[in-house]
Amino acid sequence: MAESARTQQAVPAKQERGGAARSARLPRDERRAQLLNAALEVFVANGFHGAAMDEIAETARVSKPVLYQHFPSKRELYMALLDSHLATLTELMLGALNSTTDNKQRVQAVMRAYYQFIAADDQAHRLVFESDLINDPDVSSRLETFNRTFADAVAKVIAEDTKLPPMEAQLLGRGLAGMAQVSARYWLETDGGLDLDVASELIYRLAWRGISRFPKES
Repeated sequence: MAESARTQQAVPAKQERGGAARSARLPRDERRAQLLNAALEVFVANGFHGAAMDEIAETARVSKPVLYQHFPSKRELYMALLDSHLATLTELMLGALNSTTDNKQRVQAVMRAYYQFIAADDQAHRLVFESDLINDPDVSSRLETFNRTFADAVAKVIAEDTKLPPMEAQLLGRGLAGMAQVSARYWLETDGGLDLDVASELIYRLAWRGISRFPKES
């Protein structure tokens, strides 16, 4: 009897040592969010190819069967993360662009929104723009959709405000989107060496000085 009691007492300790102190049952949406957060951490740390579903499950403190119930493959998990972050960034960019009818303020709002996205979650930005899966056709297609949506919205504003033909306005839209992305990625590497407001303001001034010099529609 004493041996049986000792065995029963040892089981919980063994489970805890084995990492099976799993999180409690959660509603499906909450569990999915938990798994995505864990996957983001592992993908950013190890890249897509270096990440393992075992590690993602361990980071989320769930069993592998639970992980596979929500995401049948590592690729599907990565794509869900990518879609989520691109949707958030698209909403931020379009929201900033439509926040005012003053084009100077629009440029300022867009630049600031982009920098704020990175400051709020640099892991999301790294997953989207610095992944080792970036040349994958499905990934590059999603990135192109985001870039085109953003550039088209900017080009529409430029075309309405200036005498530029649509194709030239489109090129400027792409240029403004690229300016935001490249400068913000460099700012991220400075690791807080330059204040967010200062950095976004510098890039906004550079962009606005160029755009404001084009002839206006009468």
